[in-house]
Amino acid sequence: VVCTCVWLYATRFVLMHAHCQAVQAENVTVLEGGTAQISCRLQNYDGSIVVIQNPRRQTLFFNGTRALKDDRFQMVLFTQRLVRITLTNVSVSDEGGYFCQLYTDSTHHQVATLSVLVPPETPTVEVKQEAVEGGEAELTCVSPRSKPAATLRWMRKGREIAGVVSLQDNGKTFSVSSTIRIPVERKDDGAALSCEAFHPALNGQKRIRHYRLDVYFAPTVRIVPPAGILREGDSLTLTCSVTGNPQPRNTQWSKINDTLPERAEISGTTLQISRLSQSHNGTYLCQAQNDYGRAADHYTLLVYGDLPTHTICLSCSSSDPGAVVETHSAVPYAVIGGVLALLVFTVICVLIVTIWCSVRQKGSYLTHEASGLDEHGEVQEAFLNGNDASQGKKEYLL
Repeated sequence: VVCTCVWLYATRFVLMHAHCQAVQAENVTVLEGGTAQISCRLQNYDGSIVVIQNPRRQTLFFNGTRALKDDRFQMVLFTQRLVRITLTNVSVSDEGGYFCQLYTDSTHHQVATLSVLVPPETPTVEVKQEAVEGGEAELTCVSPRSKPAATLRWMRKGREIAGVVSLQDNGKTFSVSSTIRIPVERKDDGAALSCEAFHPALNGQKRIRHYRLDVYFAPTVRIVPPAGILREGDSLTLTCSVTGNPQPRNTQWSKINDTLPERAEISGTTLQISRLSQSHNGTYLCQAQNDYGRAADHYTLLVYGDLPTHTICLSCSSSDPGAVVETHSAVPYAVIGGVLALLVFTVICVLIVTIWCSVRQKGSYLTHEASGLDEHGEVQEAFLNGNDASQGKKEYLL
């Protein structure tokens, strides 16, 4: 009797028509490293021989008796309706079809297909090209092993960055990579990126590798000046603020066209000079260098003597206008204004007295002049009358 077999798919079971099928096998999907249950369902079992074989057609169990020495396989159930074995620590090499065979008048068999999923590990980030200021950074996200192939995605600030995807078939598993090239500036140093891996075995979850951009750039140098006015005998402290990637290890202090004063002390990025004098006047230089360049900043110091009006003029380089310190006179403006007001008042008073005296003197002169004219008339009258003019003259002179 020839039976026509019809394949039916329901609830992961592979069935044959009931009139010619005495055994059923269930397909199984399991994660690598997990435990798989392989079941063979029997119909109208009458005690005939039941054999279970692996994908290489090696017999695992013969009527419930172990035939292959592999302790990972265990017979957990053998009844007239169901035969079930388990396979622990499943690997991709165990994948394939497992045969459930029932030997009666005619041999019946079904294949239970074992599928193994390999979820990706957290991806890694490889730097293909160093990120240098003004250039490009080339980064590759790698998922070295998964089955089926994982899906990779680059993200920055919630936005996807399109990458070039590469897929490599390793036989049972796949290696996936995604490469991006992005322009970088100094401000991008420390920027956060992430590479996300998606896979069916993760049940909607994702594996994420976080990465921070490491942008290399030449150093910048800025001298931080002290506040206030410095005079002879004061102390000077200059701090050299240095940034760069990589951070310069050493900071060099020097004095242009001269050597540093004997009292100068250097501690890290700080220069200190105690008991300032005019011999310390000059321009001081701070320099720093890394693998990507060098930079410097200078500071000019002018110290005056310790007099009331002496000031100190401090100025930094033109590249650092924020470090210039304004100077002020040591004499208060209120005192100067008071002195000037007093001088003006005194001058005005002198002018008033001078004018008053001049007017008074002119009045006296006019009075004497009138008196002289009267005397002259009297003398003339005496002369005409025959009187002794000399006597009259003498009298008037007296």
